[in-house]
Amino acid sequence: MVVRITSPHSLQRALNYNEQKCQKEKAVCIFAGNYLLEASQMNFNQKMERMQDLIARNERSKKSNTLHISLNFDPSEKFAQDKLTQIARAYMEKIGFSSQPYLVYEHHDAGHPHIHILTTSIQPDGKRIDTFNIGRNQSEQARKELEKSFGLIPAQGKKAAQVTGIRPIDVQKVFYGKSETHRSITNVLDAVVNHFKYTSLAELNAILRLYNVEADRGRETGIIYKSGGLFYRLLDGQGNKVGVPIKASLIHSKPTLKNLEKRFAENETLRQPDKKRLKTSIDWVLAKSPGSLDALIIALKKEGVQAVLRENKQGLVFGITFIDFRTKAVFNGSEVGKTYSIAGIRASLESGQQDLGKAPKPTPETAKSKEFGESKELSQTTGSQPTQDGLLKDLVEHEKNLNRIPAELLKKKKKKRNPNPK
Repeated sequence: MVVRITSPHSLQRALNYNEQKCQKEKAVCIFAGNYLLEASQMNFNQKMERMQDLIARNERSKKSNTLHISLNFDPSEKFAQDKLTQIARAYMEKIGFSSQPYLVYEHHDAGHPHIHILTTSIQPDGKRIDTFNIGRNQSEQARKELEKSFGLIPAQGKKAAQVTGIRPIDVQKVFYGKSETHRSITNVLDAVVNHFKYTSLAELNAILRLYNVEADRGRETGIIYKSGGLFYRLLDGQGNKVGVPIKASLIHSKPTLKNLEKRFAENETLRQPDKKRLKTSIDWVLAKSPGSLDALIIALKKEGVQAVLRENKQGLVFGITFIDFRTKAVFNGSEVGKTYSIAGIRASLESGQQDLGKAPKPTPETAKSKEFGESKELSQTTGSQPTQDGLLKDLVEHEKNLNRIPAELLKKKKKKRNPNPK
C-alpha cells in the first residue's frame, strides 16, 4: 500500500474535487466518520459544514488545517467497500485522527484501487493536531501495521522490485463508458502480451482479468471460434462482459490467436527456469501452515505471487493459476507439480502437510483435477463441478478404510502338529 498526504489550502476545493468525481460516477463516498448522518444521507453543504465549524475555531491555522490522504493498493487487490472502510478507520486511528470528522471516497479513475480521505486537523477545543512529519512518522508506521494486519501487498516490496529491474504493471484500469474502449484495451495489452510468459489463452486471461480485460473466442459453435478469430472485451467490477468487443486484428500490435499461439510455444521454454523460484515461494508459504485458501492467497501476495482461482459457471473452484510478478511467469498449478494443483493445495492445507517434495497419495480428487482444473483450454473453464474440501476428507478416509487389512487376517496361522513325528 502506498500512502500520499497533502495539505490543501482550501477545504472547499478538496471536497469539491471528490464530490465532482462522484457526480461523474468516477467515485463514491463510502463512509463518514464522526458525522451525525451517514455519507449517503448528506449533501455537499452538510459534509462541509461539519469540518468548517471546527476550522473556524482556530483563526491562526488558516492554511494547514485540512488533510487530503490517498491510500493506494496493488492492481490485484480488489476490496469490497466494507473492507476499504475498515482499512480507512484503522489508518485514521493509528495516525491519531480517529476522533476527527472525516470522509472516505472510493475512486475508480486510475489504474489501481485507491481511496481518498478528507479531514481537518482542528479539534473541538480549537487546538490543532500537530501534522509535522506525519507522513514520515505516524503514517509510515500505520502503513506497515496495516499491510501486516490486512495482508496488503507492501509498498517496500514494490520498491525492491523496481531496484531489480522488474517493475509492477501500472496499467489504467478500464471501466465501460468512462474511457475510450479501444485505447484502454490497447494500453493493457501493450503492458501484458509482450512482457509475461504464458502458454495458453486461459493463462493470458488470468493476467488480463486483473485489469478488467478478457480475450474472447466466442461460443464454440460460433463462426468466430471456428474460424480462429479473437476479440478483446471490457469487464466490469464483477467480471461481466460490457461494451462493444474489439477485433484483435484491429489492434496495432496484432494480438490475434495465430500470433499468440506462436508466443505460447516460445514462452513454454522461456518460463521453465522460473518454475523453481515459484515452487520455493509456494513451499515457503505452505510451511507456515496458512490454514485456508484465502490465507494462502494473501501470504503469496507478499512473495510477489498472485494466485487466481478458476471457477465454473456455478462458482465452484476447479483450478488454480499462479502469476509470479517477479519473473512474470504464469503457471497452472498442475504444471508446477501435482502437489501444486488445486487438489494438492487443498490436501496440503487439510492435512497441514509442509513438505511438498513428496507427492500425496492419489485420491479420487487428484484424479479429477486432471479432468477439471489443469487443462490449458479456455473452453474448459465452464466444465464439471469440482470436489469440495469436506468431500475430499471423506474420500481420503474412505480410501484408508478400503486399504485397511482386517485384523483377523493379520493373525498368524497355527502350525498343525505332525501326527507321525519321526
